[in-house]
Amino acid sequence: MLGLLTEQTVMTLVAALAVLGLFLMLCRSRRVNTSVEDATLLALDRMSQAARDLRNGLVASSTDKAIPHLRELLSCVAVGITDREGTMLTWAGDANDHYQDFNEAISKVLNTGNREYIDHDDLACYVPRCPMRYAVVAPLQVDDEAVGALLVIGSTSGKRLVRSASEVARYVSTQLELADLQESKERLAVAEVRALRAQISPHFIYNALNTIYSLSRTDPHEARELLMEFAEFTRYSFQTESHFTTLADELRNIDRYLTLEQARYGMERLKIQLQIAPEVLPVTVPFLALQPLVENAVRHGLASKPGGGTVSVIAVDNGAEALISVEDDGVGMDPEKLKEDLTNSHITGAHVGLGNIDHRIRAAFGNDYSLVVETNVGAGMKVTLRVPKFAPGVRAAVPMHSEDRLPPADNDDPVRMLTS
Repeated sequence: MLGLLTEQTVMTLVAALAVLGLFLMLCRSRRVNTSVEDATLLALDRMSQAARDLRNGLVASSTDKAIPHLRELLSCVAVGITDREGTMLTWAGDANDHYQDFNEAISKVLNTGNREYIDHDDLACYVPRCPMRYAVVAPLQVDDEAVGALLVIGSTSGKRLVRSASEVARYVSTQLELADLQESKERLAVAEVRALRAQISPHFIYNALNTIYSLSRTDPHEARELLMEFAEFTRYSFQTESHFTTLADELRNIDRYLTLEQARYGMERLKIQLQIAPEVLPVTVPFLALQPLVENAVRHGLASKPGGGTVSVIAVDNGAEALISVEDDGVGMDPEKLKEDLTNSHITGAHVGLGNIDHRIRAAFGNDYSLVVETNVGAGMKVTLRVPKFAPGVRAAVPMHSEDRLPPADNDDPVRMLTS
């Protein structure tokens, strides 16, 4: 994801430079009594309007909305956009009777990646006073591959028509590359969440159901309660509404998980401590950002420790951030071994959940928000993450049920504390 974000930043800068070049060119083409500021604002408005639609990719629904802005920006007779097969996706303006006359030039542009210049005098046109005098076909490229073509029809010739067509084609290409990067980013985010779901231990599911089955004979009421917790846990873990959720919803799901594990291990072997500041409950976090950390603490930290131990989940207010930690007093591990496992997790699969969460936290909030892991053999493990209370473009899904919220803290205590 870091590579994607870096490339996206570069593409945005390239787009900005293209806009600046168009500003200067358009300012020179305006009437003398039109101020530079007016021309700049007009160009900026047209470019921003077109960019908003082009970010949806090279499809007719987006190009239909973007192309009128491109035509007004260019002040030309007509503008057309094709797909990678040369099929005209959309057209704005006059001279559309020349569709077929441009097919050969469009094909060349898509095959060579070089622009083509067309003179009306070379066409068999019998339309009196045809508004088309010259045309430029420029390639639309993503990763140096032609994915379409921009066709600009002008009433005058000259370098300005060629240059303006080339600059706009470059700008459109930049927006298409950004759309492609965004799509890749979204596909990666979906894949990462699926990977985390796959990490939910089949042994946990089997053991939870086995525990519920055993209790159905000795304590049917408790068995029914646990079955409801299991149903809510799986429903939440496999939802697909959003890549983000609230800390409150994530903690509620952790509470379900720990309730099921405590029924299996017993309260003496698995002790639970939650310290949650109520003011951080609405903070947005990546979906399934905490549950794998808690599962790791139970499975790898405490399950192998004679007599069990305690899992602590703490979330406190830290100014503009929420400071969250998951800690166990279990067997711990060698820090160097953990570092090696994380480096090779894509090969071995070891601690892939930890690396996955770190990846998604940094992708959502920036590299300053990476996980901090403290551990040693026999010393347990503590994983800490910081989450900003607000981040542009990051929004949690609407909670599934209002009852999923954690109960409020006591009025006398600013931090909710539960110990089992």
